[in-house]
Amino acid sequence: MAFVEKSGNRIYLSPPHMGSEERELLLDAFDSNWIAPLGPHVDAFEVEMAKEVGVKHAAALSSGTAGLHLALKLCGVGAGDRVLVPSMTFAATANAVRYVGAEPVFVDCETQTWNMDHSLVAEELERTSKTGELPAAIITVDLYGQCSNYTAIEPLCERYGIPLIEDAAEALGASWEGRSAGSFGRFAVLSFNGNKIITTSGGGMLLSNDGAAIVHARKLATQARDPATHYQHSELGYNYRMSNLLAALGRGQLKALPDRVAARTTNFRFYEEHLAPVEGVTMMPIDERGTPNHWLTCIVLDPHSSPTSPEDVCHQLETQDIEARPLWKPMHMQPLYSGTRMLGGSVCEHLFANGMCLPSGSSMTDADRERVLAAFLGTR
Repeated sequence: MAFVEKSGNRIYLSPPHMGSEERELLLDAFDSNWIAPLGPHVDAFEVEMAKEVGVKHAAALSSGTAGLHLALKLCGVGAGDRVLVPSMTFAATANAVRYVGAEPVFVDCETQTWNMDHSLVAEELERTSKTGELPAAIITVDLYGQCSNYTAIEPLCERYGIPLIEDAAEALGASWEGRSAGSFGRFAVLSFNGNKIITTSGGGMLLSNDGAAIVHARKLATQARDPATHYQHSELGYNYRMSNLLAALGRGQLKALPDRVAARTTNFRFYEEHLAPVEGVTMMPIDERGTPNHWLTCIVLDPHSSPTSPEDVCHQLETQDIEARPLWKPMHMQPLYSGTRMLGGSVCEHLFANGMCLPSGSSMTDADRERVLAAFLGTR
C-alpha cells in the first residue's frame, strides 16, 4: 500500500469529550481509595441518571450489552424463545438474545426513522398470536440517536402482553413525544462506550420503573451473591457492575449532556445546510414527533447520481485523516446470523449499501466541519 501524506489533526467519527468536572470527580473517587465496583459515585450516578431519563430506578453496569443480557433474563426469555430485533443495529443487540439461548427474528426498518418497522411487527404478532408462537420479547433500537415509533409499538406490546426492551444505547438526550429515550418499555438500556454522547470509557445502565427487578439486576450483576456472611450463591450471576471510578467519570459527563446534544445538533445542521442541496445526497430523515440527540449525522448517496459509493468516500476521507463509516451492516446479512428469519429487508439493505456516517463529535470546531465538508465535496 502506498504511503499517503496527511496534514492536520485527525478528525474522529465520535471521540470522547472530556471536561474539568469529570477530572474533579474522578480524582475524588481516586483520593477516597474507593475504586472497585460499587461505591458512592455508583449510587449517585444511578440516581442522577434515573432522574435525567424520568424513570424510578437504574443499575450501573459494565456495558450496555450487559444491560440487554440482564433485561432479557429478567423478562424470563430463555432457550427456545424468539425475540423480535431490528436488523439495522450493532451486533450487541442480537448477541444478547443468543446469550440467553433464544433466537432473534430480525425486522426491517421503516423509512421515516430508520428504526424497527412497526407495521411488520404488527403483522408478525397477529400471525403468531393465532399459532401460539408469540415472541417472548421485543427489543427496539433508537438508531443513531433517534427514538423508535413508540406511539405504535407500545400499544402492540400491551395488546399481546409482550415485554418491550428499549435499546437506547445511542440515544441518551433524545425524546419521543415528550418522553426521554430510556423511559420506554419494561426495561431500557444505555451505553457509555467511548464513542457515545457521554462516556464512562466503558459502561452502561439498566433502567426501569420496576424497583424489585432492578434490585434483582444488581444482585445478578455482582455474581448473584446471597445475603449471607459467607459466600453463598443460589443462582447464576455475572460480573457486570460498574466501578466507582467510572461512575465518577459518568457523573461529570452527565452534567454536560445538554451541551453535548447541542454541539452534535450544530454538526447536523451544518451538514444539512451544505449537503442536503447536493445532488444525490439525502440526510437521515427526522420524525417531527421526536427530538433526536444527533449522535451521528448520517447520509445516503443515490447510487444512480452519486459518482462514488459510501465505502469509496470513507476511504478517500481516510487519506485526509478523517474518519467516516458506512451505516451498520444489517444483522441478517452477517455471517454469524446467516439463515436467521428476517421480516422484510429491502429498506435496511438499501441503507447499508448506500449510507454512511460523517464525523459528529461534540468537540468538533468550525474548522473541523469545514474540513470535512471540503473533503467530502472533493469526492463528488
